[in-house]
Amino acid sequence: MLIINGKILTMAVSKKNQKDNSVISYDDGYIFIENGKIKEIGSMEKCPFKDDVKDNVKDGAKDDVIDAHGRYVMPGLIDAHTHIGIMEDSVGFEGDDLNEMTDPVTPHLRAIDGIYHGDRSFEEARQWGVTTVISGPGSSNVVCGQFAALKTYGRSVDEMILKAPCAMKVALGENPKTIYHEKNHTPSTRMATAAILREQLYKAKEYMEAWEDYQKDKEENDKPEFDIKLEALIPALKRELIVKIHAHRADDILTALRIAKEFNLDITIEHCTEGYLIADILKESNVRVILGPLLTDRSKIELRNQNIKAPGILSKLGIPVAIMTDHPCVPNQHLLLCAAIAVREGMTEIDALKAVTINAAKAGGIENRVGSLEVGKDADVVIFSGHPFDYKTKADITIINGKAVYHREDE
Repeated sequence: MLIINGKILTMAVSKKNQKDNSVISYDDGYIFIENGKIKEIGSMEKCPFKDDVKDNVKDGAKDDVIDAHGRYVMPGLIDAHTHIGIMEDSVGFEGDDLNEMTDPVTPHLRAIDGIYHGDRSFEEARQWGVTTVISGPGSSNVVCGQFAALKTYGRSVDEMILKAPCAMKVALGENPKTIYHEKNHTPSTRMATAAILREQLYKAKEYMEAWEDYQKDKEENDKPEFDIKLEALIPALKRELIVKIHAHRADDILTALRIAKEFNLDITIEHCTEGYLIADILKESNVRVILGPLLTDRSKIELRNQNIKAPGILSKLGIPVAIMTDHPCVPNQHLLLCAAIAVREGMTEIDALKAVTINAAKAGGIENRVGSLEVGKDADVVIFSGHPFDYKTKADITIINGKAVYHREDE
């Protein structure tokens, strides 16, 4: 596939200007795709194929040669925190596999075993340029389970997987406290929630060390009894797996930072509703945040200080910000709208675009595959009808793994 004559925003930063907030772009550029990967990208002036493709464009070979006609071309959008497929659209209980509310500690649950690939929300995501979603269990439990990064196109979940697991979900604050208080079961306080999380991490650490000792000397050490819950936590302790910590209130965010420091965890703060109130601490902690959902009411006490200006406040301090929908809280197809409103409220356009592309990819540990248009990365591309933040703009063509999976003109 060859895309020509596009206004390309690669979302990649020049290696010579790492401190510069700008990204590499081409006012009139091309992208050459081969075997689902980006093979070449650059200015049309240097395009080696420009003379060869004129006849193909004229003949209407829309899936082999795409003339962008000066439209905006970007990496496919990434929603860094959703529950798409695991909480199915318009189904109710039968399609709701979001929370296993029978045990506050469920690290062994895998999102891919609960996601329905045929959920129509995946199609709607493609129609609005969302090519990757990070989806998983909700926040009713202290340790919720494993998130997965998925493409929004495929015949099955297994085909859609980009990385699974890509994160371990943990929840602090109101959600686990409320759910288990109603069951007259621990945790019913924030102290108990933190204590349960610490207990599981300490147990996993001992379990990991016991297995390491056994592997070193099988004659001197007993073989540990397999524990699927503790086994699931080992990658998090080794910093091989990101820990997504659900935290709205400032005190819960501080608890997340405290526990992350104790166990040397690689974390992201999910929601981070009151993060702007402790922005200086977040900056000092060098932590990534995933903000959202931004387009909702203050439906619970934890959201009473919700502020649409938060993405701009944090990003201007140099904190890496991703924006999420928390689908279905905000429908997945409105991801770009969330970013546009953040711009209206003070976030720079470039930071807002990063928040739904490269920053979102980094927050999910998948930046080696997606999030920017660079040679060697997956050919996930969206061609917009106009500027991404113009309310009239639509996705004209969505490409995933080098295949055009959506054409607006076909509707």
